[in-house]
Amino acid sequence: MLTRATRLDVMHRLGRAMADPTRSRILLCLLEGPRYPADLARELELTRPNVSNHLGCLRDCGIVVAAPEGRQMRYEIADPHLEAALTALLDVTLAVDSDAGCVVSDCPTCGGAPGARPGARPAAGTSAGRAS
Repeated sequence: MLTRATRLDVMHRLGRAMADPTRSRILLCLLEGPRYPADLARELELTRPNVSNHLGCLRDCGIVVAAPEGRQMRYEIADPHLEAALTALLDVTLAVDSDAGCVVSDCPTCGGAPGARPGARPAAGTSAGRAS
């Protein structure tokens, strides 16, 4: 049985993982299926070392697991229950008021512009601040 302290630790690790935009982007990719670091780096337009560092954090938090395949490591969400919980969390988050502005100042999705909607493209001439 999980104690209150253990539950707090679990919530802290999950929150820390999802608080970083790059780790959140990696988790979104992994919700679609297992990936190799090189593929994630290419998909997310990040450097391979950057992706590897974030995957290390996610692995240390127990959110993802790495499975060796030859000379490569394949990463996936650690547990089907966690995958279902993350998917449910996305469903809840997507139900938020679409007119609400993004609260992340350097959001790679909307650029953090006042009144910007999550998922909206930044206006021409604004920087989206790609996380790396």
